[in-house]
Amino acid sequence: MALENAEVIIGNIIHCTGRFELQLMEKAFVIFQGSEILAVGEISALAETKIKLNLKDVKETILKDSQLLIPGLIDTHIHAPQYPNCGLGYDKPLMEWLDTYTYKLEKKYTDLNFSEIVFDHLVRKNLDNGTTTACYFGVLFNDATKILVDSVKKYGQRALIGKINMTTLAPEDYLETPEESITNTLNFIEYVESIGSDLVKPIITPRFALSVEMDLMKKLGQIAKEKNLHIQTHISENTVEVDMVKSKYQMPYANVYDEADLLTPKTILAHGIYLTDEELELIAERGSSISHCPSSNTCLKSGLCDVKRISKFGIKVGLGTDVSGGPSPYLIKVMSDALDVSVHISFREKNYEPLMYKDVFYLATLGGAEALSLDRLIGNFQAGKQFDALIIDLNVPDCTDYLIDCSPLELLQKFIYTGDDRNILNVYVAGKKIK
Repeated sequence: MALENAEVIIGNIIHCTGRFELQLMEKAFVIFQGSEILAVGEISALAETKIKLNLKDVKETILKDSQLLIPGLIDTHIHAPQYPNCGLGYDKPLMEWLDTYTYKLEKKYTDLNFSEIVFDHLVRKNLDNGTTTACYFGVLFNDATKILVDSVKKYGQRALIGKINMTTLAPEDYLETPEESITNTLNFIEYVESIGSDLVKPIITPRFALSVEMDLMKKLGQIAKEKNLHIQTHISENTVEVDMVKSKYQMPYANVYDEADLLTPKTILAHGIYLTDEELELIAERGSSISHCPSSNTCLKSGLCDVKRISKFGIKVGLGTDVSGGPSPYLIKVMSDALDVSVHISFREKNYEPLMYKDVFYLATLGGAEALSLDRLIGNFQAGKQFDALIIDLNVPDCTDYLIDCSPLELLQKFIYTGDDRNILNVYVAGKKIK
């Protein structure tokens, strides 16, 4: 029986085939039908592949020399309600920034009309800038975080979304009791499951170890285990925070989460700047991941995270915008910021080889998928995976001036350093063109 409604994109294709392993396929093709990638190969094999797959009426898109097909970008850490605060408060360190700016804004999400306006803007902006998958922190309030779920579903983004848990170290009118925290979390999980979306999943979200007590963290860990859910939280972002955690729990930061059974192969930990070797060994042993947030770490003056050091322990690493600790929800900017941070580390470390553009491309695509334990579905162009992809063009009007011919790898490098949403012509999520 012939397969109908398949599509093929022909041109220069770049993706990663493994950990920091970039592959350029010149004059190649990707065939997909619905959400699934059916075949990938060199153009010389296209005719034979069509016959083998028994394809009928295939829609073809042929890329120009200035264009590339790349996987969709994956934001492993973003605070959706903080989006209006982008660019504000960077004169203060983390703990003061939370009190002065962040909690005040997040309390506004009792206003569901405001919630819808913000979340619609953010999700649409994310997609326009190539973020096909996002791992979102919501707010304390179920109703507002459900609106975030609705916005993501409406616009067709892939996402993990969590209602945050917070019972202490915040304004009194922006806290919940431990009992409310569990009840609200279960209610939120039920809502996400009820919408029946293959793209949107709940994630357990204790804000960080200072926001909740050990007993609540253990109960959240049990929920995650029983329901096989992802977990997200923060770790070792700021030296003051690290000292406060050690004082409260009398153990290192990573051990706190391990004590609560929150370190799992489906756990993503944001930041990780000041983790000790022993903590990194523990995280690696548990199979948990780190979200590297270079823009935020710089703006809040938290520190320089050494991704290469973390990777040496075999830990999975992705990139996060950490809006609004980071000033932009655009992963393109975070890729270039990650390069800057790595170069800055090289200034103080002898014989240190900083990250290169190929490395941050991995972190933003397959690395992010691995960090979120979604690499069986997304992250690169492999037959059987889902087609999350971008068509980018470095020769578009009123954008970066394209004055000399560039090779495909030079186009990618140029995109990482100078690109923006105007260079992203098409965005696909699960095979559906949404830009």
